Amino acid sequence: MRRKNKVYFIVSEILLIIVALIMFAPILLAFFMSFMKPAEVFSFPPKVIPSSFYWQNYKEALRLVPLGRMLLNSAIVAIFITVGKLFTGILAGYAFSNFNFRGKKIAFATLFITLFLPAETVMIVPLFLLMKSLGWVNTYFALIIPFTASATNTFLMRQHFRTIPSELSDAARIDGATPMQYLLKVLLPLSKAMIGGAALINFVYAWNMYLWPLVVTMEDKMKTVQIGVKMLIDAEAANNWGTIMAGTMIALGPTLLVFFLIQHLFVKSLVSSGLKG
Repeated sequence: MRRKNKVYFIVSEILLIIVALIMFAPILLAFFMSFMKPAEVFSFPPKVIPSSFYWQNYKEALRLVPLGRMLLNSAIVAIFITVGKLFTGILAGYAFSNFNFRGKKIAFATLFITLFLPAETVMIVPLFLLMKSLGWVNTYFALIIPFTASATNTFLMRQHFRTIPSELSDAARIDGATPMQYLLKVLLPLSKAMIGGAALINFVYAWNMYLWPLVVTMEDKMKTVQIGVKMLIDAEAANNWGTIMAGTMIALGPTLLVFFLIQHLFVKSLVSSGLKG
């Protein structure tokens, strides 16, 4: 039985490594292609690893499109949206999980229904008209404010808070802690993994937004990096894939960095949510 378990472990690990390599292969290909000269990109038979690191692709990508300013825009938008979603999600999830108030079930059911609505496609026209009436078109307000609340975050935090024993709340109340003190000093320290996982998901979502920034920004100085990659493809007319892949790696880099920094919290959040249902 012990040998059988060992064989099963080795086989499963090998399969997971193969699947991981298959999923990571497009990123590796884009990375290597970003350092290839134009002749190497279209060479036959195709090359996977460049003969030398051709940094001119990155210089050309930064010359054709203001990716530096667009990276800054994406960073500002992603950070503020992530913080806003976590703030509203934690407070709303705490209210739904720990308080009883009139209309609680109806409010939560309505909130849950919104999870099935494709917000960016259903609400894009009225939302744009609202931003225009407020004078927020071409501003950070239009890029950030509509996305600082999320039904998904509220639902996740509510479900997570419900798994924490109610005895902790009773003990905190006996010690004289207010509801906000209980949230800040008890619930949040116990929820680091869930908050880290939610932060990663929200950051990646905000960083990769394309349709709404495309609609609500008219000037290059307010566009995000995902639009910049599309501008780079149009500028190159898909003829210089080395430059296009260089711009893609510039846009992809921050999300990979954030993932590697807090991946342990993301994994913990998946494990804890899987164990507790």
